[in-house]
Amino acid sequence: MTTTTSREAFTAMWQRQVKAWHLVYAAVWVTAVVVTLVQDPGPRGRLPAFVVMLLLAAIYATAGVRALTREAPRMALLHLTVSWVVVLAGMVVDPRAPLWLFFWILFPHLWAMLTTRQAVIGSVLIVCGFTFVQFRGEDFDTASLAGILSSALFSLGLSLAIGLFILRLVNEAEARADTIDTLRATQADLAAVERDRGVLEERERLSREIHDTLAQGFTSVLALTRAADAALARGDVGTARQRLALVDATARDNLSEARLIVAELTPGHLQSRTLVEALDRLVAAVSAESEVAGALVVEGEPTPLGGAREVVVLRTAQEALANVRRHAGARHCTLVLDYREPERVVLTVTDDGRGFDTTVLPTGYGLEGLRSRAAEVGGTLDLTSTPASGTCVTVEVPR
Repeated sequence: MTTTTSREAFTAMWQRQVKAWHLVYAAVWVTAVVVTLVQDPGPRGRLPAFVVMLLLAAIYATAGVRALTREAPRMALLHLTVSWVVVLAGMVVDPRAPLWLFFWILFPHLWAMLTTRQAVIGSVLIVCGFTFVQFRGEDFDTASLAGILSSALFSLGLSLAIGLFILRLVNEAEARADTIDTLRATQADLAAVERDRGVLEERERLSREIHDTLAQGFTSVLALTRAADAALARGDVGTARQRLALVDATARDNLSEARLIVAELTPGHLQSRTLVEALDRLVAAVSAESEVAGALVVEGEPTPLGGAREVVVLRTAQEALANVRRHAGARHCTLVLDYREPERVVLTVTDDGRGFDTTVLPTGYGLEGLRSRAAEVGGTLDLTSTPASGTCVTVEVPR
């Protein structure tokens, strides 16, 4: 489906108006013929007037029709020059002929077919020519010159005023059509930019989801398989079976997470569970998978936060516990979920691990991803750590 621009619509509108111009010209021409037939022919008879009108019809048919389409500027000059010369010459030959009727259509033709400069020059020349014809009709009587000049100036002023006013309206319509086309093009460009930005944001969101869920799950699977392999090497089949059972459970959770990410649903840990239940299950899983003893403390009355904010809290806990398990060398970690403040909920994850210098932050993706998540829901994330004194991660989200 093709879209028509405003400029194309304006051009099409003008093409539709061309028929009306033809009808008006025909009406003026027929009126002049009828008046010529009705009025007293005078000493020269009706032949000069009919000859002039036939010439006008011929030049309009050959040049004027094409000139109105605005596709043949030379035809416009030819049509107007010949038509005005024929009319003024006819008025000299037969002053009684009603050729003045053609003024009503030829003056508008000036402004419809020519540029503004050409139309102004043409109007001045035509009024001067008509003034000369009138002055000649008075046998060059200087007594009548003042009246003729006054009439000529009035006619010229009226012609220029009406012509410039109409031309200004037409030019403004054309300018608006161009402006609308420019705005539409800009709107299309902005829409394309927004689509591209949406794609980038969605890619970033998916990368965070994969990092915070699948990558951590795969890390757990690797750690558990190594533990199972070590247990088998020691001949501890029972422990190996436990580790393999955890591998199976973790793989199933990862599969559920992958399906939910594709379906753009909430995280699997929150399906049919409250945030507290999801965090409790997460702490239990970490404790079972590693030698880190975890605990969850809930302060205040738990209340639903909404999917996006609960996802931020859960993902923060997942990332923090993953770092505890992989890097901290901690023996204990504690999650405190605080609902006591009326305007926000705070999750604090602390461990007794080796800590690190916060002035030299790790280059991993997780921390920046968590900060971005928190900022998206109007929250904040802070991290404090001291070498040999553990780490504390705090995320605050509004209710």
